[in-house]
Amino acid sequence: GPAGADNVSAPAQGGGSAVIDMENMDDTSGSSFEDMGEMHQRMKEEEEEEAEGEAGAGEEEDGEFLGMKGLRGQLGRQVADQMWQVGKRQASRAFSLYANIDILRPYFDVEPVQVRARLLESMIPVKMINFPQKIAGELYGPLMLVFTLVAILLHGMKTSDTIIREGTLMGTAIGTCFGYWLGVSSFMYFLAYLCNAQITMVQMLSLLGYGLFGHCITLFVTYNIHFHSLFYICWLVVGGLSTLRMVAVLVSRTVGHTQRLILCGTLAALHMLFLLYLHFAYHKVVEGILDTLEGPNMPPFQRVARDIPVVSNAVLNTTAKAIALTL
Repeated sequence: GPAGADNVSAPAQGGGSAVIDMENMDDTSGSSFEDMGEMHQRMKEEEEEEAEGEAGAGEEEDGEFLGMKGLRGQLGRQVADQMWQVGKRQASRAFSLYANIDILRPYFDVEPVQVRARLLESMIPVKMINFPQKIAGELYGPLMLVFTLVAILLHGMKTSDTIIREGTLMGTAIGTCFGYWLGVSSFMYFLAYLCNAQITMVQMLSLLGYGLFGHCITLFVTYNIHFHSLFYICWLVVGGLSTLRMVAVLVSRTVGHTQRLILCGTLAALHMLFLLYLHFAYHKVVEGILDTLEGPNMPPFQRVARDIPVVSNAVLNTTAKAIALTL
């Protein structure tokens, strides 16, 4: 009895241990499955972290690349701005060299008393020609004389019988006066350079400009007093004195008889002939220009009665008689 009980209890205990072992096995198997799940989850997380790391690295590389591009763009802009500033500086220097008023200020810095004295001196020939005579290097007086000559020419056109049609004579007068002053001054300066005369371009402009004072006096008097004999007297006296003044100054600054003759003869001929042109031919030339541009001043068309020939009268009479008979 007790032995059997022991035998029975033994298997029972063995079964209990087996049950316990199965539970242990079940527990270990469950834990192993959990570990596998955790490992799988960890691997996913690691893969996600690696993917995020690679994306972050790609973004960093892109940022570095864009940073390089931005740096290059900034360098390009800086170089372009620097080149623009250098070009602007050079252009401003070039323009300021010619547009600066300080360059022209010495040529117009003159007192009215000095201008009046130089106007009077332009009518008095120089006696001493053994040493170079002084020439005023200013352009205010000559410029005012040129504008005065323009006004006198316009006044002469208005007081004369010139017909002004649909236009102004200001442009023609300004072109004539300034063309003579600048053109003859340039030509005489070139001739003086060939003849080794000691004179500059500004001095030549000043000398010839003050020489127009005699022209202004002569034309103003003769435009208001219409006598040819008076014009010839003023042409010889007033125009001759201003021309002699310029000739004497050029003679004092030129070495050599041939050079003096060529230079002074050319200047005297041009200056005196210009006064004759302004008095006699200027109005006619302007009228010719106006006729060329606007057409001749033709009177309006008018109907004029014409004489009917005798034959036509006879034909008309016979026709009228025939019509009367038929009626």
